[in-house]
Amino acid sequence: MRSSNPARAHRRPTVMPEPDGRAGEKGWDMRIWLVTGASRGLGAALVAAVLARGDAVVATARVPERIAGVGPEHEERLLRYRLDVTDPDTVRRAVAAAVERFGRIDVLVNNAASGLLGAVEETSVDEARTLFDTNVFGVLSVTNEVLPVMRAQRSGHVLMMSSMGGFASGAGFGVYAASKFAVEGLAEALREELAPFGIAVTIAEPGVFQTDFASVGSAQAGRSIDDYRQVEETLAEYDDGEPGGDPAWAATRLVAVVDRTNPPLRLPLGADAVARISGKLTAVAAELADLT
Repeated sequence: MRSSNPARAHRRPTVMPEPDGRAGEKGWDMRIWLVTGASRGLGAALVAAVLARGDAVVATARVPERIAGVGPEHEERLLRYRLDVTDPDTVRRAVAAAVERFGRIDVLVNNAASGLLGAVEETSVDEARTLFDTNVFGVLSVTNEVLPVMRAQRSGHVLMMSSMGGFASGAGFGVYAASKFAVEGLAEALREELAPFGIAVTIAEPGVFQTDFASVGSAQAGRSIDDYRQVEETLAEYDDGEPGGDPAWAATRLVAVVDRTNPPLRLPLGADAVARISGKLTAVAAELADLT
């Protein structure tokens, strides 16, 4: 595979949008971000962090009117746009609007996702398919629409929002974790495929954060089996446990990783994520040692 200059992935545009939103000749050191799932949770926190940094962002959601308002000093650097990752037409229109408004896309954040709680046997194929339509095929759709823009630029950074469950699964989260495992598999391949074009790929693996993902953003498997009552109790304890980390902190970490000259493939977010990932690595290392 051809070699590339890692710094290319972090080359920044030097234009500021004119009042009509198009790129002008006035110098301004800023990146253009496209964020899916920007109306709540980590997505909303990231939009705020990106704007505070001085970058521009195309904040997308199925209902863009729900994307939080910003101060007047940020409005010219914010484009709210409708994007449903399961609807290819909205994906195409959103990417085209981003390029029309700002002239390029420097960072793609695949943040839009749904959750699904329940034992694997309790989960129907239709429920799993609906989840994968958003979490996997939606990510593939958006990424494949943005990559021609980044390849033409010979620069960019793709942030895949996974989960600590995308590295280490567990009872009650099996199908959701499977969707995130798929995302991580795509990201690992993309990192190698896109390196020759100066495009970086990073997988973010958040632990538990103070968002409504577990309640509003997650569905419960439609079937309940008595033998898995312990799994349900564990899920209830999880939902009633510690409130989790601050999304604003996670957002600053995501912004910082894009600034790195050699960004990592994986970025665990939160002590719980680090502990879970480390625990799996230790267990796998022990299993490998037993084989030698």
